Amino acid sequence: MSKPANLPQQLDYMLRQAVALQQSGAQIEAEELYREILELKPRHFDALQLLGALMLQTGRLQEGIDLLKKALAVNAKQPAIHSNLSYALNALQRFNEGLVSADRALALQPQFADALNNRGNAQAGLNKPLDALGSFDRCLALTPEFAPAWNNRACVLRDLGRPADALASCDRALALQPTYPDAWSNRGNAQSDLNQPQEAERSYRRALELAPAFADAWNNLGLTQIDLSQHAQALSSYERALALNPASAETHWNESLCLLQMGRFEAGWQKYEWRWQRGRIKAGSRQFAQPLWLGDFPLDGKTILLHAEQGLGDTLQFCRYAAMVSKLGAKVVLEVPSELMRLMGTLDGVAQLIEAGHALPPFDCHCPLLSLPLAFRTDERTIPSAAPYLFADPEAVREWRERLHAASDNRLKVGLVWAGGNRPHVAELRKNDARRSIRFEQLTPILEVPNVRFFSLQKGAAAQQLSASERRSVVEDYTDALHDFADTAALVANLDLVISVDTSTAHLAGALDKPVWILNRFDTCWRWMLERSDTPWYPSARLFRQPAPGDWPSVMQHAHDELAALSA
Repeated sequence: MSKPANLPQQLDYMLRQAVALQQSGAQIEAEELYREILELKPRHFDALQLLGALMLQTGRLQEGIDLLKKALAVNAKQPAIHSNLSYALNALQRFNEGLVSADRALALQPQFADALNNRGNAQAGLNKPLDALGSFDRCLALTPEFAPAWNNRACVLRDLGRPADALASCDRALALQPTYPDAWSNRGNAQSDLNQPQEAERSYRRALELAPAFADAWNNLGLTQIDLSQHAQALSSYERALALNPASAETHWNESLCLLQMGRFEAGWQKYEWRWQRGRIKAGSRQFAQPLWLGDFPLDGKTILLHAEQGLGDTLQFCRYAAMVSKLGAKVVLEVPSELMRLMGTLDGVAQLIEAGHALPPFDCHCPLLSLPLAFRTDERTIPSAAPYLFADPEAVREWRERLHAASDNRLKVGLVWAGGNRPHVAELRKNDARRSIRFEQLTPILEVPNVRFFSLQKGAAAQQLSASERRSVVEDYTDALHDFADTAALVANLDLVISVDTSTAHLAGALDKPVWILNRFDTCWRWMLERSDTPWYPSARLFRQPAPGDWPSVMQHAHDELAALSA
């Protein structure tokens, strides 16, 4: 077909029409007209960039990216197009490319607020929260009325462990734009971090009034309902979230934790497999050519690799299944972190022990340790609770007995752990770590019980709280001699009792069948279930639960009273 002689005028007329259609909301008609222009002139700059922007508006991100790139091939000196491209790439979680595009926009126009906002989002996605904060602050210095930047800034302040500042930033966004659902939901997140679950619930409800199909807000409401001990309501919030976004690994995972807490094991273990789809865990999931075993085929004569995952406490708790796997006729190869190697040498049913990071022997199939309850269809009645299943080295036990022996000393010997590991780089773990741990000084009521010798079992940064304390003289500290869990086990074997927050040492004591009192946060880990002072996982354990979020004084008073009765 020959092109008309007055093509430039005709294209101008068509473009004006398309823009008018787009502005009046007739997006389908506008799109058709832009595409007609591009048939006549494939490198028509305005049609490429305007159709690209229309694609972004209607959620067709990849088509939009392709069109914007074609527009930039015609004219690269376009900061607004580079910025739009950054927005679209960030939305597809292609943050490295998003950052490059935002930087190109800023090289052309350094004071470009929109590009600074997109750059901050890319940096946040690349786990560079301090850089992101700098970008948002620069953006807001230029345009203080830019509500999305205040909201995005709140997200990185949470990542930096500054929830009060995050809350203030959300409030700035909402002062500018009171009907902004994302800012209401983020406000709820900050309030949750600040242990204000009632306020958080109100913020999520407001977000959902404004946007009933906001799947993330339903998921976050579910988490806050757990904090409020409303587990049935949390399950229905997760259902609402999954009806809107069935592929949300985070919501399936949260639902699994709620089901397990409630003792609904069958559904809980199945949902727990969603952990491998979560962004944070996916990167560390193991890819083997050999099949995953979940109890679905016979193991007789086969070699199976059981591999540790998540924390040291998880490995100590679920290694008990090795003996059950072995009884099915399998040769069990167990891979664990170096700190557990010597101790795991005492575990029944293991043919070969491998330190994590070392070469693996040949095997026929594999199973991560925390999938074993699913493989064995474990319910509350069938939890393998026989203990001890790990053992301290007898010679090391004897050496510790001599070291701890004090003449005519009939006092109770009690080990203490007041803090779990600290993982500040992961928001959800940072929150759990902060909630499950205490400061050494908070143990004061327990330390005042007479006729007790206390021993520190605390490792890591929190151990320094002891040496800095005025009460350090009442706690004996041999932790410099504890290099791995076999060393700790030998010391624990000489104690009468371990009092610990919810951390790996509590699992160690339970696996050794040593009496252990677990000082437990209100929003308990799923494994301790709800409203019980015992646990089917460890016959020797007692749970001392917070009666309300953050209420450690009640826990300490309860433990003080019980310890006083025991030592008397």
